[in-house]
Amino acid sequence: MRITRLETFLVAPRWLFVRVETDEGLVGWGEPVLEGRAETVRAAVHELAELLDGADPLRIEDNWQRLTKGAFYRGGPVLASAVAGIDQALWDIAGKARGVPVHELLAGPVRERVRMYGWIAGTEPAAIAEQAGAAADAGFTAVKMLGAPSQLGLIDTPDTTDLLVRRVAAVREALGPGRDLAIDFHGRFTPAMARRLLPLLEPYHPLFVEEPVLPEYGHLLPGIVACTSVPIATGERLFSRGEFLPVLQADVAVVQPDLSHAGGISEVRRIAVLAETFGALLAPHCPLGPLALASCLQVDLATPNFLIQEQALGIERAGGRELLGDLMDTAVFEMVDGHLARPLGPGLGIDVDENAVRRAGEVGHRYRITPWRYADGSFAEL
Repeated sequence: MRITRLETFLVAPRWLFVRVETDEGLVGWGEPVLEGRAETVRAAVHELAELLDGADPLRIEDNWQRLTKGAFYRGGPVLASAVAGIDQALWDIAGKARGVPVHELLAGPVRERVRMYGWIAGTEPAAIAEQAGAAADAGFTAVKMLGAPSQLGLIDTPDTTDLLVRRVAAVREALGPGRDLAIDFHGRFTPAMARRLLPLLEPYHPLFVEEPVLPEYGHLLPGIVACTSVPIATGERLFSRGEFLPVLQADVAVVQPDLSHAGGISEVRRIAVLAETFGALLAPHCPLGPLALASCLQVDLATPNFLIQEQALGIERAGGRELLGDLMDTAVFEMVDGHLARPLGPGLGIDVDENAVRRAGEVGHRYRITPWRYADGSFAEL
């Protein structure tokens, strides 16, 4: 079998899909995208495609090595995201060629269903607590909330600190002790603010606090971890095993690689194994589309140290399009009691509606992330 063609499609609201075609008629799909930089990643995908012309798609590891190391300059979010989507598509082809889901090729499933969490939002404690209650009523056993406003001060006032704690307290009361709450700091906290707030959250028993500081402050993570009993999670802006190693050495509890950013199924599988040697758990980052989530599920099912899976299919807005309209059958994403059942279909376990993707690609999108500023006009972290 040989690769004969590679196509990409910008699909609203902010996704990029790749289609890899073979001379035997098998087609694989993946999602190589970097939020707000889809066109940049698209260009990288087509550059890398030159290395795949005529290649055997079933030699996944050999192809991964050539794609990641076939030039003097390599790595980083753009190239790692381009490789990630292609890698997903090659695993999709491999599963289809053998008539099994990808997790069967990753040594088989270790669980029969995957625990998911839902996103909740809100500024005031009462409003966000209401959303938490609605998520619980919908069957979710865990939710995640933003832990800080976008304009959080570098070292903010006691009033702001109190509001943040009251928001968490309100969500915990709405969920009760039988459900989990994760809190995303989104890298908006300075190290000083993170150390101030984390101990105050301990009475509410978060499942984890995500990205307490920016990834460039990774050398400060040991002190962040040591200041609290709250499990610390990070990794959505890390793209390789090498970048995860010092984070794991800092004793974080949860790693969050993104299968559309961190080298795809191949590399995230290795990151999970590396994390297992440190006693850390895997909770893949996935605020993206159905191909990225389908890839996550395949890794989740075959990973012993998997914790929980992010999904954004309930909160994305597709500009008037049906959110899962790119799939022939959406049953694979129907949640029961906050879990998704193990998909049994070959490859990624989903059936892409190619005509719908091509129509969406004709429209495309120009999704951008809008910068924010503090009250004094200076730049604020997203």
